[in-house]
Amino acid sequence: MRASSQLIALMPEPDPTALAETLVAFANSDGGTVVLGFDEAGRSIGQIMPEDIESALRAAASRTAPAVRAMIESADAGGTQPALVIRVPRSAEMHSLLDGRVLIRVGAQNRALAGEEIRHLASSKSVGDFEMEAVAGATVDDLDPAVIDEYIDKREARTRRKVVSTREALLREIGALDGRNRPTVTGVLLFGRNPQAFLPHSGVVFVKFPGVEARSDEGKVGYGRREEIGGPLARIVENAWRVTYEEMRVGAVVKGLERQDVLEYPETAVREALVNAVAHRDYRLKGRRIEIRKFADRMEITSPGGLAGYMTLDNIIEEHFSRNPRLVQGLLQWGYIEELGFGIDRMIEDLTGVGHPPPRFSAQPHAFTVTMSNHRDRRPAATFHPAPVAGAGGSVKGVAGQSTVNERQARALTYMREHGRITNRDYQALCPDVTPETLRSDLSDLVDKGVAMRVGEKKGTYYILK
Repeated sequence: MRASSQLIALMPEPDPTALAETLVAFANSDGGTVVLGFDEAGRSIGQIMPEDIESALRAAASRTAPAVRAMIESADAGGTQPALVIRVPRSAEMHSLLDGRVLIRVGAQNRALAGEEIRHLASSKSVGDFEMEAVAGATVDDLDPAVIDEYIDKREARTRRKVVSTREALLREIGALDGRNRPTVTGVLLFGRNPQAFLPHSGVVFVKFPGVEARSDEGKVGYGRREEIGGPLARIVENAWRVTYEEMRVGAVVKGLERQDVLEYPETAVREALVNAVAHRDYRLKGRRIEIRKFADRMEITSPGGLAGYMTLDNIIEEHFSRNPRLVQGLLQWGYIEELGFGIDRMIEDLTGVGHPPPRFSAQPHAFTVTMSNHRDRRPAATFHPAPVAGAGGSVKGVAGQSTVNERQARALTYMREHGRITNRDYQALCPDVTPETLRSDLSDLVDKGVAMRVGEKKGTYYILK
C-alpha cells in the first residue's frame, strides 16, 4: 500500500474525529480515498470490520456541515482480501466541521484555511459544477471511440487494473456523460471528435515573434509563425508541444566523448506548463484561448482564468486546487500528469537544474501567465552550508570557496532550509535592527549568487533554496 498523498489518506483506526477532518478536506479539494487499517507507512495493521467502518462514517459525517457525501467500496489493497475504503468525491459545496474549521487537502495533510482563504474557496464553489454541464447539441456520436480506447489503455497501464465496466458506465463514472447519457463539458473536451465545434475557445494559439516585443523584424506589428491548435485535450497538449519544439533553438554540449543536444528550454518544464494551462484554465471564459507566445528571449504561456479557489502566488508551490477536477483526473489517468501538487515544483527544478532562472508567475483576475527565460547561467552554483558565526558583520564561506554570505544571509539560508522558504517579513523578524532595504538587498544578492530563487511578485514574493 502506498503512503498517504493528495488523493489517499491511510488511517489505522476508524476514528470519527480524524475521519471527519479528512472527509471535509477531500470534499473541499479534489476528492480522495480513505483506506482504513493501514499506518502512515502503508503497513497493514489488521482488517477492520465493515460495521465499525459504517458506524465511524456515520459519526464522522454528522460532524460536517453540510454533511459530506461519501461511499464505502471494496478495493484491492494488496492483501489476500479486498479492503473496504471510503470514497469521497469533490463537492460543489464548501464544507466545514461543526467547530467552524474549513479544511483542504495539501499533499498528505489536512490544512485549516484562514478567513480570506475561506472567502476565496466559497467564491470558487459558488460557480457550480461547470464540468458536468451537458453541452448543447452534442450527442454520444460526437465522442471519438479511438480517443476513448486510448484513454482506457493508458488508464489500465497506469493503474495496473482492468476496466471491467461498460464504456457507457465508465464515461458516466468519470463525468464524461451525465445521467441522461448526454456528453458533458468534460466528455467533449477529453474525447470529442471536434471539441472546438461546441467550445470554440478551448484550443491553443501559438505565436512566434522574431524579437523581444510583439513586433516583426521591421518593427511593425507582426509575427514569424502563427498556429491554431485544436482537438481533444490530449491532442492539444501533444500538438502544442510539437509546434513549440519545432521553434526552439538547439545547442550542444560535450560530455565525455559524446555530443548531446540541448534544447532552448527543458522539454519537461515546457510540457508541464502546457499541461497545467490546459488542465486549469477557466473554460467558462469565452472569447480567449490559451496563448503560447515565443520571443527571442523568453516564452509566455497564458491560461484564461485567474488562480482558482484559495490559490495565490504565495502558496502556489506548496498547495494544490483544481478548478477542473474531472479534467485533471482524466489527464492524470492518461499519464499527462504524474502526481497532483508537484507540477510547479518540477517546472522550477527542471529550469534551474540546467542553469535557467526559475519561471515567473503572473496572476491577474482573468489570466495566469508562466514566463520562462532562455537565459542560461553557465556558472556552477555554489553549495552553502551556513554555520553560526560569532559577531555581527561576519561572513560564511561557500564550500567550494566560490562565494561568501554574511551572517544575516547565513541565518536566512538556515531559515529556508528549516521552513522551506522565507519572505521579506520573515527576514525582518530574524533581523529586526536592520533596515528593510538592506534585507531586500541581501536576498537579491543570494539570488545573484545562485543560492536562492525568487518566486512570485510584489506582496506574494518569497525565496527558496535553489
